[in-house]
Amino acid sequence: MIDVAERLEELRDRGLHRRLRLVSGPQGPRVLLGGRPVLLLCSNNYLGLADHPRVRGAAAEAAMRWGAGAGASRLVSGTMTVHRRLEEALAAFKGTESSVLFGSGYLANLGVIGALARLAADGGGSGAPPPVVFSDELNHASIIDGCRLARAETFVYDHCDVEHLAWGLRQHRGRSGLIVTDSVFSMDGDIAPLTEIAELARRHGVRTVVDEAHGTGCLGPGGRGAVAEAGLDGEIDVVIGTLGKALGAYGAFAACSAAMRDLLTNTARSLIFSTALPPPAVAAALAALEVLQEHPEMVDRLQANAGAMRDELAREGFEVAGSSTQIIPLVVGDAELAMEVCEKAVEAGVFAQAIRPPTVPAGTSRLRLALMATHTREELRAAARTLGRAALQAGFRPGAGVPVAAAQPAGHPDERLAVAGEDAAAA
Repeated sequence: MIDVAERLEELRDRGLHRRLRLVSGPQGPRVLLGGRPVLLLCSNNYLGLADHPRVRGAAAEAAMRWGAGAGASRLVSGTMTVHRRLEEALAAFKGTESSVLFGSGYLANLGVIGALARLAADGGGSGAPPPVVFSDELNHASIIDGCRLARAETFVYDHCDVEHLAWGLRQHRGRSGLIVTDSVFSMDGDIAPLTEIAELARRHGVRTVVDEAHGTGCLGPGGRGAVAEAGLDGEIDVVIGTLGKALGAYGAFAACSAAMRDLLTNTARSLIFSTALPPPAVAAALAALEVLQEHPEMVDRLQANAGAMRDELAREGFEVAGSSTQIIPLVVGDAELAMEVCEKAVEAGVFAQAIRPPTVPAGTSRLRLALMATHTREELRAAARTLGRAALQAGFRPGAGVPVAAAQPAGHPDERLAVAGEDAAAA
């Protein structure tokens, strides 16, 4: 049996030991990190709604009206009026017949992928081969674990490579299954080729699941996400979204047809066996959604800030061409060097967390920048200069990092699932 202390020492030796940093105050554009004021560049509070007065007020009012917790699983005693109100609002926002809430994005992916894989298996009939889940190699850890727990065969296609996906579908012709992908990839900031994926799914008769964790509230008309931006309303079987990023609260949802909602309610184990979301979180998300719909210009401000930051970082010599969203990776490569750049930046007042394996593939450690609509241009301009200086002080020349698209691990795609996604992307 491996000793706990021995395992921790091994992680330290490999430069993979992580610690929890203490942040004081709400997740605004500026926070106190260990008592030190810093500009926050690694929070997923993309629209600044986590500390919006209206959102905070809704959470406080809900706690007084409905209590702090839901009490039980939704199928036991946990469905409350506030849950149903939010589900109806999310369905209208996403342009679907219905939606169903989950306890977190992780639980949503586990539940949805498992339920649809079992549905595909049942549809194959007795003696049919197991269903196949087609998964992008850089999908989030929750998708990867959903594939593992679904007890289906998993085909991992090269990142955003529709030709490889098409080849995999041809190789498994006649097998039931589903394609699952992030819309915005949380560590790279690029967008999946959703139009081509939807077309392949139609052609091969498989279902589609798109995780809009980093797209909802950030992309598309009114912040409705990458699916809406691609004009695919009604063409994706299940669109998963989070309440804990752009909407500033906690929890997740699956937007889908009414029939699919009923299926998930009865077969998604992570919903059936989890306590329902607490009313304050639900009310906060509902208020945040209302604020977003009343002020869609926040989405434009977020993407304008992201574009401005990419320009400023490029002036400092960083390679940022791979990102087209509010997530900007600065790939350093070596894990310890990435941590050194991070610490130098923190000392200078900019908090941009270093991301290391197993969250990202070996050799692609990076600083993952996450922009907010509430950052000012002056803050971002100064932050880019600070990051450039921090990199040089740590011994890393901006622009020397390997571009993300070229830095993926070699080997068979099925092997890459474990390498790239062992615990992929805690963000």
